[in-house]
Amino acid sequence: MEYFIYTIIFIIGTLFGSFFTLAVYRIPLGKNITYEHSFCPNCNTKLKFIDLIPIISYITLGGRCRYCGEKVRIRYLLLEILSGICFVLLALSLKINFASININEIIYFLFLSLYIATLFIIAGIDKEKIKIQKSVIVFGLILAVCSMVYVCISKMQVIYTYIIFLSLTILMLILDTIYLKKKLLENYTISVLLLSLYMIMFTGAENFYYTVALTLLIIATAMIAQKIKERNRSKNVINTDKKLELPLGCYMVISNITVLLIANFLK
Repeated sequence: MEYFIYTIIFIIGTLFGSFFTLAVYRIPLGKNITYEHSFCPNCNTKLKFIDLIPIISYITLGGRCRYCGEKVRIRYLLLEILSGICFVLLALSLKINFASININEIIYFLFLSLYIATLFIIAGIDKEKIKIQKSVIVFGLILAVCSMVYVCISKMQVIYTYIIFLSLTILMLILDTIYLKKKLLENYTISVLLLSLYMIMFTGAENFYYTVALTLLIIATAMIAQKIKERNRSKNVINTDKKLELPLGCYMVISNITVLLIANFLK
């Protein structure tokens, strides 16, 4: 029975993964992600249901568009698989007993699933654009408020620490929206701080410390790999004028999800 349920969770995760690819492409362009039908960005043909089945459609079509033959990036397939695996790992890490599961466990799992979903979208956009999308952070903020309200009601306690973090997040969003946008400035540092506060509200300060440590390790590894790549390309002549842009938000997301899953498994 549990194998069947985990299979369902994996399928749901792949559906989310398929949605992530759409959201990562459309949100930075200001396009609708709910009502507008999916289409091929090359030939603009509206995709049918059979073209949108996660993993299966990519494999059966050989990684190409059914209508124009344009090659579909393999990252779409990998994201669907990774999303499915991540959702299963989340369920496993929470040690959910489906024979005696209660409503609180279901709601907690749903909140964490939506939290991870927002992180996936943030990471995807940041990887492509070196930009942390504010609209996704705002959605995450609403999600965090709903989570805190539920905890206060279900456990009959007020989480003062998280209210402070929530207030800081709102103040920074106001600063970013009113002041920086007025001056047509895009401050990546503030975006990273907003993402950090969002992570703290959902996973706690202790897990965030581990997130920062793992992020630094990933950054160091990425920089070393980039230097090696540049050296190989330029035959030992490194272009020091080239600015190395790192998707810090993406690395933080990878670290935070990893830390969250490990922390849950160790409980």
